[in-house]
Amino acid sequence: MPALKQVLDATELFPSDMLQDMVTPFLNGSTEVLWLTAESDGTPCGFCFAQSEQLTEGTWNMLAIAVAPAQQGAGVGTGLTGALEQHLRDLDARILIADTSGTDDFAQTRDFYAKNGYAAEARIRDFWAAGDDKVTFRKAL
Repeated sequence: MPALKQVLDATELFPSDMLQDMVTPFLNGSTEVLWLTAESDGTPCGFCFAQSEQLTEGTWNMLAIAVAPAQQGAGVGTGLTGALEQHLRDLDARILIADTSGTDDFAQTRDFYAKNGYAAEARIRDFWAAGDDKVTFRKAL
Protein backbone atom coordinates (compact mmCIF):
# COMPACT_ATOMS: atom_id res chain seq x y z
CA MET A 1 0.00 0.00 0.00
CA PRO A 2 2.83 2.52 0.65
CA ALA A 3 3.90 2.39 -3.03
CA LEU A 4 0.33 3.12 -4.15
CA LYS A 5 0.16 6.04 -1.73
CA GLN A 6 3.35 7.38 -3.29
CA VAL A 7 1.75 7.20 -6.74
CA LEU A 8 -1.30 9.04 -5.51
CA ASP A 9 0.71 11.66 -3.61
CA ALA A 10 2.88 12.29 -6.68
CA THR A 11 -0.15 12.92 -8.90
CA GLU A 12 -1.76 15.27 -6.36
CA LEU A 13 -5.21 14.28 -7.68
CA PHE A 14 -6.80 13.58 -4.31
CA PRO A 15 -5.61 12.78 -0.78
CA SER A 16 -3.89 9.42 -0.37
CA ASP A 17 -5.69 8.86 2.94
CA MET A 18 -8.70 7.90 0.77
CA LEU A 19 -6.76 4.93 -0.62
CA GLN A 20 -7.52 2.53 2.23
CA ASP A 21 -11.28 3.02 1.83
CA MET A 22 -10.99 2.38 -1.91
CA VAL A 23 -8.98 -0.83 -1.73
CA THR A 24 -10.56 -2.48 1.35
CA PRO A 25 -13.81 -3.70 -0.32
CA PHE A 26 -11.77 -5.30 -3.11
CA LEU A 27 -9.45 -7.01 -0.65
CA ASN A 28 -12.50 -8.26 1.25
CA GLY A 29 -13.80 -9.94 -1.91
CA SER A 30 -16.58 -7.58 -2.96
CA THR A 31 -17.77 -8.40 -6.47
CA GLU A 32 -19.10 -4.87 -6.89
CA VAL A 33 -15.61 -3.35 -6.82
CA LEU A 34 -12.65 -3.68 -9.20
CA TRP A 35 -9.08 -2.68 -8.48
CA LEU A 36 -6.24 -2.88 -11.01
CA THR A 37 -2.58 -2.07 -10.38
CA ALA A 38 0.13 -1.50 -12.99
CA GLU A 39 3.74 -2.25 -12.17
CA SER A 40 7.09 -1.26 -13.60
CA ASP A 41 10.05 -3.41 -12.56
CA GLY A 42 7.93 -4.91 -9.77
CA THR A 43 6.94 -1.55 -8.30
CA PRO A 44 3.40 -0.15 -8.56
CA CYS A 45 3.31 2.80 -10.94
CA GLY A 46 -0.44 3.19 -11.43
CA PHE A 47 -3.86 1.96 -10.47
CA CYS A 48 -7.53 2.29 -11.26
CA PHE A 49 -10.56 1.63 -9.11
CA ALA A 50 -14.17 1.16 -10.18
CA GLN A 51 -17.41 0.08 -8.61
CA SER A 52 -20.85 -0.74 -9.90
CA GLU A 53 -23.47 1.98 -9.71
CA GLN A 54 -26.30 0.99 -7.41
CA LEU A 55 -29.79 0.80 -8.88
CA THR A 56 -28.49 0.48 -12.44
CA GLU A 57 -28.16 -2.39 -14.88
CA GLY A 58 -24.54 -2.76 -15.94
CA THR A 59 -23.28 0.74 -15.20
CA TRP A 60 -19.90 1.12 -13.49
CA ASN A 61 -18.04 4.18 -12.25
CA MET A 62 -14.27 4.52 -12.51
CA LEU A 63 -13.76 6.42 -9.29
CA ALA A 64 -10.00 6.76 -9.54
CA ILE A 65 -7.14 6.35 -11.93
CA ALA A 66 -3.61 7.48 -11.18
CA VAL A 67 -0.26 6.97 -12.88
CA ALA A 68 3.07 8.06 -11.42
CA PRO A 69 4.27 11.21 -13.21
CA ALA A 70 7.43 9.45 -14.47
CA GLN A 71 5.21 6.86 -16.23
CA GLN A 72 2.61 9.26 -17.64
CA GLY A 73 2.46 9.30 -21.43
CA ALA A 74 3.89 5.78 -21.67
CA GLY A 75 0.55 3.99 -22.09
CA VAL A 76 0.12 2.88 -18.47
CA GLY A 77 -3.21 4.68 -18.02
CA THR A 78 -4.48 3.48 -21.38
CA GLY A 79 -3.49 -0.07 -20.44
CA LEU A 80 -5.28 0.18 -17.11
CA THR A 81 -8.49 1.54 -18.59
CA GLY A 82 -8.37 -1.01 -21.41
CA ALA A 83 -8.00 -3.86 -18.95
CA LEU A 84 -10.79 -2.45 -16.79
CA GLU A 85 -13.09 -2.07 -19.78
CA GLN A 86 -12.43 -5.65 -20.93
CA HIS A 87 -13.06 -7.02 -17.47
CA LEU A 88 -16.34 -5.11 -17.32
CA ARG A 89 -17.36 -6.39 -20.76
CA ASP A 90 -16.73 -9.91 -19.46
CA LEU A 91 -19.19 -9.08 -16.66
CA ASP A 92 -21.73 -7.87 -19.25
CA ALA A 93 -21.42 -4.27 -18.09
CA ARG A 94 -22.89 -1.71 -20.49
CA ILE A 95 -21.46 1.66 -19.49
CA LEU A 96 -18.40 3.02 -17.71
CA ILE A 97 -18.48 6.57 -16.39
CA ALA A 98 -15.75 8.70 -14.87
CA ASP A 99 -16.09 12.00 -13.03
CA THR A 100 -13.40 14.64 -12.90
CA SER A 101 -12.91 18.30 -12.22
CA GLY A 102 -13.51 21.03 -14.77
CA THR A 103 -10.57 23.13 -13.53
CA ASP A 104 -7.43 23.81 -15.54
CA ASP A 105 -5.49 21.51 -13.19
CA PHE A 106 -7.51 18.56 -14.56
CA ALA A 107 -7.26 19.45 -18.27
CA GLN A 108 -4.78 16.60 -18.81
CA THR A 109 -7.21 14.18 -17.14
CA ARG A 110 -10.08 15.30 -19.38
CA ASP A 111 -7.83 14.99 -22.45
CA PHE A 112 -6.88 11.47 -21.34
CA TYR A 113 -10.53 10.40 -21.19
CA ALA A 114 -11.30 11.93 -24.58
CA LYS A 115 -8.26 10.25 -26.20
CA ASN A 116 -9.42 6.91 -24.80
CA GLY A 117 -12.90 7.08 -26.30
CA TYR A 118 -14.86 8.67 -23.46
CA ALA A 119 -17.34 11.42 -24.26
CA ALA A 120 -18.07 14.32 -21.94
CA GLU A 121 -21.72 13.73 -21.08
CA ALA A 122 -22.51 16.16 -18.28
CA ARG A 123 -21.22 19.16 -16.38
CA ILE A 124 -22.50 20.18 -12.98
CA ARG A 125 -21.34 23.70 -12.24
CA ASP A 126 -19.71 24.40 -8.88
CA PHE A 127 -20.09 20.76 -7.80
CA TRP A 128 -16.75 20.16 -6.04
CA ALA A 129 -16.43 23.78 -4.86
CA ALA A 130 -17.28 27.25 -6.11
CA GLY A 131 -15.75 27.48 -9.59
CA ASP A 132 -14.94 23.75 -9.71
CA ASP A 133 -17.34 21.89 -11.98
CA LYS A 134 -17.90 18.15 -12.06
CA VAL A 135 -17.45 16.77 -15.59
CA THR A 136 -18.80 13.28 -16.23
CA PHE A 137 -17.37 11.19 -19.06
CA ARG A 138 -19.12 8.12 -20.49
CA LYS A 139 -18.05 5.16 -22.58
CA ALA A 140 -20.32 2.43 -23.89
CA LEU A 141 -18.82 -1.00 -23.42
